[in-house]
Amino acid sequence: MGRLFGTDGVRGLANGSLGPELALRVSAAAAQVLRRGKSRPTAVVGRDPRASGEMLEAAVVAGLTSAGVDVVSVGVLPTPAVAYLTAIYDACLGVMISASHNPMPDNGIKIFAAGGRKLDDAIEDRIEQLVHEGDFLRPTGAGIGRVLSLSGSDGRVEEHYSEAGTHERYVEHLVEATGRDLTGLTVVVDCAHGAASDVGPAAYREAGARVIAINAEPNGLNINDRCGSTHLDGVRSAVREYGADLGLAHDGDADRCLAVDATGAIVDGDAIMAVLAIGMREAGELAHDTLVATVMSNLGLHIAMREAGITMRTTAVGDRYVLEELRRGGFALGGEQSGHVVFPKFGTTGDGLLTGLRLLARMAETGRGMADLASVVRTVPQVLVNVPVADKAAVAESAEVREAVLEAERVLGDTGRVLLRPSGTEQLVRVMVEATDSDRARQLADDLAKRVAAV
Repeated sequence: MGRLFGTDGVRGLANGSLGPELALRVSAAAAQVLRRGKSRPTAVVGRDPRASGEMLEAAVVAGLTSAGVDVVSVGVLPTPAVAYLTAIYDACLGVMISASHNPMPDNGIKIFAAGGRKLDDAIEDRIEQLVHEGDFLRPTGAGIGRVLSLSGSDGRVEEHYSEAGTHERYVEHLVEATGRDLTGLTVVVDCAHGAASDVGPAAYREAGARVIAINAEPNGLNINDRCGSTHLDGVRSAVREYGADLGLAHDGDADRCLAVDATGAIVDGDAIMAVLAIGMREAGELAHDTLVATVMSNLGLHIAMREAGITMRTTAVGDRYVLEELRRGGFALGGEQSGHVVFPKFGTTGDGLLTGLRLLARMAETGRGMADLASVVRTVPQVLVNVPVADKAAVAESAEVREAVLEAERVLGDTGRVLLRPSGTEQLVRVMVEATDSDRARQLADDLAKRVAAV
């Protein structure tokens, strides 16, 4: 049996590989592992607006309450909002039901520990073991968890647990973290018909910006449908149509943000991190003058940071590894090329809305357009070849492949980069070569791919 947890929670086809039975077992197991010995633990549960989220939320709530955990259901909110509320409500765990940027038929269960922190491998392994064994705590009588009413009609719920209260607290948190009035800036926000469709435009407006919201009418079926951070044509067109200063595109659970400048040119996660890192360094906010990114960030980002006097730390692919390095080194900014950006001072996970707000704040602070700010990153040509293999481990141990990589690195010197990375889900090895000369990058990538295929 394969590992239950992927790089970001449990994900699959809703009512297929991820059905209500599994959702119940995962949440019951998580409650047992994360309850911190409390006699009356609490969990925060949120979801994105896809239709299957209603079904899976019912199963998650059943699993948590069956394990003796009280549940605060906060409704449709972004993933980083659930992490934030888990922390400020001192809950033992948080559960977000979302498949992020995946198509509508998929869904997922993301679990946060106390403080809104992502789970490490050891805790995921303990939860998975319990799921398979089915040895759950099953309190009875008064020991069964309760669902705390957002309406407060039963008199048991404080005002800050109301749905309006949870949404407002998150918006206030975002605006406080923005650090600057955005009056005078016009922004197009593509909400992907997702979890940020209400709270996203509200946060940008509260910070002072003029907001044109698109794809902000979720119906349960249209999330990520040819919109959002994986389909940028809509936000590019809208920026040009309205003469906006910036376009921002979020994914279904709004933990990502990609940008479009006033000309309609795409500003990816690497350029976003560069703009933010330089601004934070100038303000004395970039701890140890260091930015954390994954190995997939373009060489152009490394060069730009070196020229700006900023050190880069690189991690394996996945925002969880970025988070681990941020915590370990006490750093203040990290992220991925895909648009996950983390500010540890303000949150425990990637927050697309905060990223967008901070980009706008940098524009307001400098009076410069995004095209100008993002020009510090000159993207180096990159070639990626996916090579089917019979045994990924054999490739990693191959002396011939190692020698071929060393030879390619000698050829490139400091003008390029080579990366071989086994896929986490398929029998593939990804061969990536970056070089200032695109023809050389292609030739070296093809040569390495042949060596890998021959193992």
